[in-house]
Amino acid sequence: MPKGFPKPLSSNFLFLCILLFFSINLASAKSNGFSNVLSPKRLGLKREKLSHLHFYFHDIISGRNPTAIQVASAAMTNKFKTGFGAVVMADDPLTEAPERNSKLVGKAQGIYASAAQDEVGFLMVMNFAFMEGKYNGSSLSLLGRNTVLSTVREMPIVGGSGLFRFARGYAQAKTHTLDLKTRNAVVEYNVYVFHY
Repeated sequence: MPKGFPKPLSSNFLFLCILLFFSINLASAKSNGFSNVLSPKRLGLKREKLSHLHFYFHDIISGRNPTAIQVASAAMTNKFKTGFGAVVMADDPLTEAPERNSKLVGKAQGIYASAAQDEVGFLMVMNFAFMEGKYNGSSLSLLGRNTVLSTVREMPIVGGSGLFRFARGYAQAKTHTLDLKTRNAVVEYNVYVFHY
């Protein structure tokens, strides 16, 4: 070998370098055939933030224009003081203040069902679809237990869409007013949610 030229690399060393290169690339892709591990940056996701939303949920069961109607019940539902087995579909207004005519910020759309025999406890499966401000077109998904006669109830936020993609957090519900005759209710919500 002439002077000034580097010594040739051994074939073993070259083989190890190539193997290491492919191992690093394969480890970073983590493909499972039908799934891949991705970096949040690759989806355009930025730094995660925590938001607090405050609004009022109007559950209107009576009158000419109810926003929540019972769609199913069991043959024995009327035998339970709690209405166990009743299923209600809701399209309830969400407003900025407790008054029904205050600014509409969204709708609570989904189902709640009486899921407890000895207390008034609902299974809530609800989307909060926002239609105001920067969250217009975005939604949060709530799934949890709502013991409506408790002072404050906490339910998980399990996801979202739009600006709330990958959302997680919780909602605290507190009854603002409840008319025992009509069963119409206004519920104050404080929602704390992490999102990108």
